[in-house]
Amino acid sequence: MNAPEKMTAAPAAPATRPMPHVLDTYGRLPFALSHGRGCQVWDTEGREYLDALGGIAVNTLGHAHPRLVAAIADQAGKLIHTSNYYQVPLQEQLAAKLCEFSGLAGAFFCNSGLEANEAAIKIARKIGHDRGIETPEIVVYERAFHGRSIATLSATGNPKVQAGFGPLVPGFVRVPLNDLDAIRAVAASNKNVTAVFLETIQGEGGVNPARIEYLQGLRQICDEQGWLLMLDEVQCGIGRTGKWFAHQWAGIRPDVMPLAKGLGSGVPVGAVVVGERALKVLGPGNHGSTFGGNPLAMRAGVETLAVMEEDRLLDNAAKVGAVLSAALTRELGKEAGLVEIRGAGLMIGVELDRPCGALVGRAAEAGLLISVTADRVIRLVPPLIITAAEAERVAAILGPLVRKFLAEAPAAA
Repeated sequence: MNAPEKMTAAPAAPATRPMPHVLDTYGRLPFALSHGRGCQVWDTEGREYLDALGGIAVNTLGHAHPRLVAAIADQAGKLIHTSNYYQVPLQEQLAAKLCEFSGLAGAFFCNSGLEANEAAIKIARKIGHDRGIETPEIVVYERAFHGRSIATLSATGNPKVQAGFGPLVPGFVRVPLNDLDAIRAVAASNKNVTAVFLETIQGEGGVNPARIEYLQGLRQICDEQGWLLMLDEVQCGIGRTGKWFAHQWAGIRPDVMPLAKGLGSGVPVGAVVVGERALKVLGPGNHGSTFGGNPLAMRAGVETLAVMEEDRLLDNAAKVGAVLSAALTRELGKEAGLVEIRGAGLMIGVELDRPCGALVGRAAEAGLLISVTADRVIRLVPPLIITAAEAERVAAILGPLVRKFLAEAPAAA
């Protein structure tokens, strides 16, 4: 792991510098990052930040990891992109590792979590048509988030995100999380269902974990019904919870597993890893990607997993995640405005009893990068190389900010 450099507080942020030729689709903070090292980043004005966001669970190895940088540079000097008209040996190398870690049977490579989830939806529909179901349906969840394409938006359970983009794609049946009776009711009444599709831990919905017993019960029901169990591990997979994939805490295997975010440590890599039930569903011409699985992306994925194994980053995620959770509890556990600290490993949500988006900017001014999701949940998904000392520092910065915010901001009605 890279040794952290001395932390210095960030002065007040400058006035917003507009980007007039870029579509205004993000609520950006008024600064630009220029470089990073480990879990530290610096902006173009020289201010330093401790990164507890990791590019939204993307920068698995932190910033400027020497092995990843060297691997990408080496690959760029050989081949960046060819085409899937030809064999790409690095695809097989990365797929073999993903299958080894998951116990599944094969992988398709794309560029993002959205694309991986689109592929999962297509698999669920195709297997239905192969079985003679004219209008296949997929069980999805309240507060879910699977992407912003029309199909993944339709699977998403957030009316605010969906607003303005109707008509949505049909074929989804929505249920609450952690309610097996709701699944049993669907099984008893709907013969068109082919799959259940959920995030093992909902990320954008507020860091809401599916309970272990719920996942185990869901696996059993899917087996009984002949449904595919499709677990979206785009945000919670790739070691973030202390196991390779978050569902492994429940001792189960999915049939379809979309991945992305941390798989390439910042280089865009998406994957759909499938078990035997879904292995032969898609054939030539059924699905594809121009950029998906290109040599540069595959090299980043292979190197990321190799460093994770050699540096025991799964153990680090579990141990440092426990340190961070304990430190946050120590800082905030007695605050009346705290609802819950939850999550697993280095995927932690701190839910308050009121909207707290203002904390993103305040934290940045104090030298800490975080996000707020679902209006009230502070999300912490730092690089998996973060040290215990850095985790303590995250809590030491965040605690006073939250206490001050709770003292100033009225609770929601």
